[in-house]
Amino acid sequence: MAEQVCHKADIMAIHDAMDVLSGKWKISILSSMCYYNQRRFSDIVNDLDGISNKQLSKELKELEMNKLIKRTVLDTQPVTVKYNLTEYGWSLQDLIHGLAAWGTKHRQVVMGD
Repeated sequence: MAEQVCHKADIMAIHDAMDVLSGKWKISILSSMCYYNQRRFSDIVNDLDGISNKQLSKELKELEMNKLIKRTVLDTQPVTVKYNLTEYGWSLQDLIHGLAAWGTKHRQVVMGD
């Protein structure tokens, strides 16, 4: 394999990406949306074991602020709120699937399966 040089600009770009995606839950939230597209708050809570409502609310607001998800309030009784990936958010799909594949492989390597 050819040696690749990591330039300072690459490091800064990775830092920017990690700033947006860091934390225990953001990638998992985006993953839930990649697989199911439109999700309600309760759907996401059910997908992610251990996340609190308060933490999910905070993470969703940050993802929305970074234009990765869109929050839609439907005029129903009671009010329904749905979340989905924006077109920009969908640009992370390959990264998320790649992370899932790597995570599966890593678990096999570490666990000796």
